[in-house]
Amino acid sequence: MIGTDIAIDLGTSRFKIYLDGKGIVLSEPSILAVDNATDEVIAIGSEAYDMLGRTSDRITVCRPLNNGVISDFSMAELLISHYLKQVSGSRMFMPRVVVSVPCGITEVEKRAVVDAITAAGVRKVCLIEEPVAAAIGAGVDIAEPHGTMIVDIGEGAADMAVISLNGIAIANSTHIAGANFNDAIVKYVRKKFNLLIGDRMAEEAKIAIGCAYPRKKLETFLLKGRHAMTGLPETVVMNSDEMIEALIEPAISIVRTVQETLEETPPELLADIFTDGIYLTGGSASLYGFSTLLSKKTKIPVVTFDNPENCVVLGAGKAIKYIDKIDSRGHGKLNPLVAYT
Repeated sequence: MIGTDIAIDLGTSRFKIYLDGKGIVLSEPSILAVDNATDEVIAIGSEAYDMLGRTSDRITVCRPLNNGVISDFSMAELLISHYLKQVSGSRMFMPRVVVSVPCGITEVEKRAVVDAITAAGVRKVCLIEEPVAAAIGAGVDIAEPHGTMIVDIGEGAADMAVISLNGIAIANSTHIAGANFNDAIVKYVRKKFNLLIGDRMAEEAKIAIGCAYPRKKLETFLLKGRHAMTGLPETVVMNSDEMIEALIEPAISIVRTVQETLEETPPELLADIFTDGIYLTGGSASLYGFSTLLSKKTKIPVVTFDNPENCVVLGAGKAIKYIDKIDSRGHGKLNPLVAYT
């Protein structure tokens, strides 16, 4: 482990680690369970996720990472330390780290990320903006004087940027993303079926039949919850057309933000995007029909990937090679990384 550099994707829903030379070695939920009586962490990751919606008043399940930034510093520090030790196997001297962060976050939020990771024993932390990492992970040569648009839709935020010459020319962000899709399903089911369901049931329904554009074949999913009037357990069958009704509002909201970003893009870069298409990455990019909706509304082709949720961490991993070039002062290409320690 000594001397091996790593990359980290601090996702709202999943924490991922890329090990130089080995690829993605860890992908776990960014979630902890805390005993309220003792303030002790009793579960982390998948074990804590299984407790979501099933705990007593004594246990609180929390997400210390929100929209790619730290919302609870002490809990985030525990989470990061736990996963880094899990990868290293012992408390040995930790390597250099590349961490992806959303574009547009403040210096205070960046410093919180750096401090939390440094506390785990890391000797050097370099930050890379998520759209840039996603572009590298998608196989784009970001060093060229050529415009590439990345739309990265995660759990807590949707980041979009036009990248050229190793930097971001235009960037935009919205907090409407995967979590809002779940919320929209919960509200729709309550309004139409009088059924109360939890976030996990909404997530399962979204994965099974979620769509932002009509499916070729009508799909159905069995929802289980509590009837709002009687308080008794009840099941309801929801179909994919009803799912469009539930998800179209947040989906259109993301599309509008993409349109606003395109309106601010210089004509030369916009011409490149029109030729190459918009690159769609992030876990929520897998929502059926969203790429079709985005393409029809922007009149631009949309490029999708088999595993869009891994583009950011793969790109951050590929950016490890830039760490050694950070201190060089000679003429050359711009460095997509920013060193903080």
